[in-house]
Amino acid sequence: MIEMPPLQFAQTNGIRMGFYEAGPATDKPPVILCHGWPEIAFSWRHQIKALSEAGIRVIAPDQRGYGSTDRPEPVEAYDIEHLTGDLVGLLDHLKIDKAVFVGHDWGGFVVWQMPLRHIDRVAGVVGINTPHVKRAWADPIELLRKRFGEHMYIVQFQDPAREPDRIFGSRVEQTFDAFMRKPVPRPVTAPDEQVVAGVGASPRLNLAFPQMIAGYDAKHDPRTPILSPEERQVFVDTFKSTGFTGGINWYRNMSRNWQRSADLDHTVHVPSLMIMAENDQVLPPSSADGMEKLVPDLEKYLVRGSGHWIQQEKPEEVSAKLIEWRRRRFG
Repeated sequence: MIEMPPLQFAQTNGIRMGFYEAGPATDKPPVILCHGWPEIAFSWRHQIKALSEAGIRVIAPDQRGYGSTDRPEPVEAYDIEHLTGDLVGLLDHLKIDKAVFVGHDWGGFVVWQMPLRHIDRVAGVVGINTPHVKRAWADPIELLRKRFGEHMYIVQFQDPAREPDRIFGSRVEQTFDAFMRKPVPRPVTAPDEQVVAGVGASPRLNLAFPQMIAGYDAKHDPRTPILSPEERQVFVDTFKSTGFTGGINWYRNMSRNWQRSADLDHTVHVPSLMIMAENDQVLPPSSADGMEKLVPDLEKYLVRGSGHWIQQEKPEEVSAKLIEWRRRRFG
């Protein structure tokens, strides 16, 4: 198993954030790797090793609510203003002027927001699986409820009384056994597939994740695990300690984020790269269609044969593309 660099801590934006750093301190601009749900900085272990060995300074935080980083109680403490502010504070702590921000899954949503809110701290952005989309025409939770129903996991996450936090927290091994697997190849994109509030998925996909986990038995799952037993144990031990509420609280701010972004220019004015996974069933490559209208300086790259956990499923290809693009665009 790849060893992580030593865990360090930064006081940022009112919390203590744990992070890992590797590569030469003189390299500019450094690369900040932002994980998604339910993940931690360890998700980037392959990229930390590859980028640092290529002479690139790389930093991977456990983001607010996850792993070694603080988990504030108020739900509102997890809105996009706090999440982007945490990264600005991390730069301040490390005395970094600008960075290239790379984000996967929810981390992708955060890094696309960085140049909209903190343009002076952003050299470039890389979205992995997660596209940058225009502001939804209505509250995203209502759009998701209308399209996918009450059992869609993001809709369920809005109501703590429905206990998604408890379901995941009491079945940590099942959660990672079920999620961290290579997908069955997806069919040709259906004509009715579209992006809703940044989530592109067919209505035929089972998105009732809490119920899926509650009834899951790995013995009957034909899909191939992505993680080794040792890697799986890192995730299991971490989430047994922290629970899932911090990460789920990011979802509980989707309506708040939408409401507070009405006056924001959603155009991204920095060099950008979109890495897409051919077989991601929740964020398919089609969800990035038309991004060029909002991101004028955009390159796209498709990783074939990969599902959602792309940086762990196809680590060499993802790392190689990040290294190539970073060198070509920033020296």
